[in-house]
Amino acid sequence: MRTFMISWIPQCLQILRSPSRLFHGCNRLRTSQIISYYDSVNRCEKELPKYFNFASDVLDEWLQLEKDGRRPANPAFWWVNDEGEEVKWSFEELGFLSRKTANILSEACGLQRGDRVLAVLPRVPEWWLLSIACIRAGIVFIPGTSQLTAKDILYRLQASKAKCIITSDTLAPAVESILPDCQFLKAKLIVAKGNRDGWLNLKELFAVTSADHKCVKTRNEDPMLIYFTSGSTGSPKMVVQSHSSYGIGFATSSRYWMNLTPSDIMWNTSDTGWVKAAWSSIFAPWISGSCVFVHNMPQFKPTVIAETLSRYPITVFCTAPTAYRMLVQHDVSSYKFMTLKHCLSGGEPLNPEVMEKWKIQTGLDIYEGYGQTETVTICANMKGMKIKPGSLGKAVPPYDVQIIDDHGAVLPKGEEGNIAIQVQPSRPFCMFSEYLDNPEKTVACMTGNFYVTGDRGIMDEEGYVWFVGRSDDIINSAGYRIGPFEVESALIQHPAVSESAVVSSPDPIRGEVVKAFVVLAPAFASHDPEKLICDLQQHVKKVTAPYKYPRKVEFVQSLPKTATGKIQRKALRNKEWGKA
Repeated sequence: MRTFMISWIPQCLQILRSPSRLFHGCNRLRTSQIISYYDSVNRCEKELPKYFNFASDVLDEWLQLEKDGRRPANPAFWWVNDEGEEVKWSFEELGFLSRKTANILSEACGLQRGDRVLAVLPRVPEWWLLSIACIRAGIVFIPGTSQLTAKDILYRLQASKAKCIITSDTLAPAVESILPDCQFLKAKLIVAKGNRDGWLNLKELFAVTSADHKCVKTRNEDPMLIYFTSGSTGSPKMVVQSHSSYGIGFATSSRYWMNLTPSDIMWNTSDTGWVKAAWSSIFAPWISGSCVFVHNMPQFKPTVIAETLSRYPITVFCTAPTAYRMLVQHDVSSYKFMTLKHCLSGGEPLNPEVMEKWKIQTGLDIYEGYGQTETVTICANMKGMKIKPGSLGKAVPPYDVQIIDDHGAVLPKGEEGNIAIQVQPSRPFCMFSEYLDNPEKTVACMTGNFYVTGDRGIMDEEGYVWFVGRSDDIINSAGYRIGPFEVESALIQHPAVSESAVVSSPDPIRGEVVKAFVVLAPAFASHDPEKLICDLQQHVKKVTAPYKYPRKVEFVQSLPKTATGKIQRKALRNKEWGKA
């Protein structure tokens, strides 16, 4: 890939587009290279352009490079489904179609710059067009999972004051049932083959709308995205991300965690309602000129995942730890992933046992990353680093990640505390702007000079961060603080355990104790449960500190999960404490 210059791009992004300048002939990062790169990131932050728009400043530049023959022949977007349908777009086609879509939003829907749009759609190609069209038009895009209920949609429409909703024919009846309470809603756009009374049809509008559209000149700090994120208490908060925070902020992780180049084809399995879809299915791949691959699977099936990795020339694969657990249990060693070279995971902690099995079955490491809706990638096992299984990796620049106490003081290495990012005296540009209409929550996540993630962790002597648990997931049993993840990691090493979730359970003597909800592997389903419980308890005592063993064990058919596959420990904990 040749070096090229885009007027607004500071030095760090030029380096990202010229990987050979930093990585030629080396498998490990030398200290001098890391220092040089970190310096360039710091300069990048100071030299942020006043105006920035991902569509015009990144996608349209790749479009021009494509026209000039200076980008590999990969498509920009490649979509398939189980019915054999396929969609491929070049950057030129993506630009043409997204400009049409931007005109539809501005003209037919009557939306203006700064207006908000709620999009509740599955993994259909139109979702990508709509997300880029909103960026082009300066409209704030609010993704939502297609598993939302009518009540969920109503809350999001009322809280965000969205003027338009975009959804499928499946969810249209749910939207219609709440219309009397949606006082801010002005337009309804449906993504469907047929018409529906009272709705604008995207497909029909495509046929009559011009592709002549001038991209809005957005400031780097203007709002671009809003994501609803749930906490341990209260209604979901609205996280605002700006045009620069996500549009530029993923440059580092794109190149150094995801290892992306213009020749790569990246498949990220995330649902469109989850922020990881923005991370790994829009910004990170396209900032590097890579191809975004999408398989529209209604349900996660290990056989479909394995067959897709075998059939298509995917080079970079990203999925959740739950999916990796299912894949290694399925055993993918008989499949040939001829082009796959880099595997990523995020969203929840990845058990070392799963990493080891994946390596045995595929010959590939899994590079774990850690971040939040409020941030870009906070920590990661970046290409060239030594992987410590079970670790989140090291801080990703420009973040200064520390472990702090409840008063904001940095703790010594090896001590457990709050995982935090330094935001004073200089706040990293790749942070959320605010919790919209909730200044109290915005202030509450700060302690001293730090933004506090709400996660507990430990930093070792080499700077690797180790996840302990969410602050509200920590179990305090007779004075011992126990993180659920370390108990779950111990349990999954036992052959009887397919999956587990660990929470606190009330106890009259210890206050609370460790309880494990366990999904058994099929081969152990008929075994004596009392003996199995004893075996599992003894196993955990051997693998980790004995005080962490689960004093209570319950076998279940499945675990409650979010739409993105994260285990809902809160639901299990509420059940134990009688708050469900």
